[in-house]
Amino acid sequence: MFDLFDPRFPEAKLHHHFRLICADPDYAKAKSVIQNWATGLLDRRGEGQKFIKEFQSTFNSSMWELYLNRALIDLGCSVDYSKSAPDFFVRGPGEYEFNIEAVVSDQAPTARQKSTFNEQDFKMRGALKLAGKIRDKLDLYRGSNGKKHPYSSLSHVRDRPFVIAIAPFDSDLSLSQNNELINMVLFGMAPPALEGSDHGKQGKITSLLKPSGASVEMGIFTNDSFKEISAVFFSTVGTFGKAVVESKIERLVRATRYRVTDKDKVEPGSKFWQLGTHHFQLDTLNYLKTLRWDGGSQIGGADTCIQHSSFHRETHLDGLQVYFNPYAEIPFDRNFAWPAEVALNYYDMESGEHIQAHPDGALVSRQVFDATPYFVRLLLETNGFLR
Repeated sequence: MFDLFDPRFPEAKLHHHFRLICADPDYAKAKSVIQNWATGLLDRRGEGQKFIKEFQSTFNSSMWELYLNRALIDLGCSVDYSKSAPDFFVRGPGEYEFNIEAVVSDQAPTARQKSTFNEQDFKMRGALKLAGKIRDKLDLYRGSNGKKHPYSSLSHVRDRPFVIAIAPFDSDLSLSQNNELINMVLFGMAPPALEGSDHGKQGKITSLLKPSGASVEMGIFTNDSFKEISAVFFSTVGTFGKAVVESKIERLVRATRYRVTDKDKVEPGSKFWQLGTHHFQLDTLNYLKTLRWDGGSQIGGADTCIQHSSFHRETHLDGLQVYFNPYAEIPFDRNFAWPAEVALNYYDMESGEHIQAHPDGALVSRQVFDATPYFVRLLLETNGFLR
């Protein structure tokens, strides 16, 4: 097999993330994990060398494809690598076949991060980038803009579900966006209210304006305008950080997980299900912040863990979210056997509601830090453990 980490370019042409990984001997185990993710992918005829060069020079889009390649194995699927486009021609359990086109919302190589952070601006730009990339891939499927051989004309694509797998890499904070922006793009859901009597409630957004003033549709799965897309796969954690935690390298991990349970299943007096926000130290370098709210017959909320990597547990599929298009011409099979940790998202056409079939403990976000006193203190301060 080709070696992903054997440099093919002069130092100056290597992506800075690739250079950082190669320069740190601690990452040797993570490199072998990523190499394993590439099984089969680099054997595609005429594509192996090209893929390695893209991985070393642009990094993020290739990293996402590597993550997906391994994820498909864990989903019980195989990939027919003889098909060069779309990115993955997949055969699942029961000979179920579908196609995946992978894409990331990346930042331009010369882009500079703004010195001041404006949350509203960050969310607007992030949602517009996601919407734009999905539109670009739909154009490839349809054959818009003069494309001679659109995906829809390929025999292995016709009459099979077409899935777009997208991940956000458009800013240094992209991986902290959870699923808020993809909810906006696909289901037109405004960010939830975080305070007051409307806590958790969400309004609707039908469009956003580009800086040019052009209007971009939001809620593209709430009508048939994107009917060729059967589903969207999304994750903010299918990154190099996934390889780091899978390799068991010594690091600090900050992770947020969705929590929900029926009230009648909670033990009386359970400190971990008490309403409100509470902080716990469970062990040395193992901290837990719980957020709980009353959801009628259920208690909902989130856990934020700050812990040494030896305490952290994460599967490869943790953090993967699937969004189904109710208007799809070729719907994705609703009986597909999804592993327990995958979060599923539906849209009810009659009520206009986003239905979240998220398992208790579903991974929402995760970041990895050097295990130094500086980052321990920073994480504890910013998450309310130190006052």
